Amino acid sequence: MSAVDLSSYAGLAAMFLLTLNILLGLLLSTKYNPVRQWPHRRIKIFEIHNWTAYIALSLVFLHPILLLCSSTAGFKIMDVLWPAHSPHQQTYNWFGAIAFYFVTFVVVTSYFRPRLRNRIWKTFHYSAYIAAAFLYIHGALIDQNLKDQPADLLDGEKINVETCGALVLAGSLWRLRYGLVKARR
Repeated sequence: MSAVDLSSYAGLAAMFLLTLNILLGLLLSTKYNPVRQWPHRRIKIFEIHNWTAYIALSLVFLHPILLLCSSTAGFKIMDVLWPAHSPHQQTYNWFGAIAFYFVTFVVVTSYFRPRLRNRIWKTFHYSAYIAAAFLYIHGALIDQNLKDQPADLLDGEKINVETCGALVLAGSLWRLRYGLVKARR
């Protein structure tokens, strides 16, 4: 297994965790109570939400670091931090870099949530959706083997990315509808 493969797996794992994290965040925003509602058990959703964010952030950092360890990928530190001249698929790497910066921003500002006013923190936290959009575009369009091939959107990894994107979109639309119905009452 090559460093490129490991990087791909780290990116996929981060994407799964970030998808779960956004869906849990949507539940938290509705004041969902798992004791009163299904599964009628005490589950600490907020703690799971936090831990999935921290683990995902670690994987988001690991994803490009593994590319730096590859002898065939040809990435250098500046190619990861500012992918204007990265050796492969610069546009799609920009999407990944932007997602990287937004995910980092969301997690870091969440750490400082108690010091920030709630309205400011919430505004910052909405940038998670921007991160998600760039993450799903990066994951769907980039060639995970770094061979500069066009994306096969029916590949198993790409279907996972597309499914996660669809879940977040559906969850976001559900949350928007929930908020509108609640505002009418």
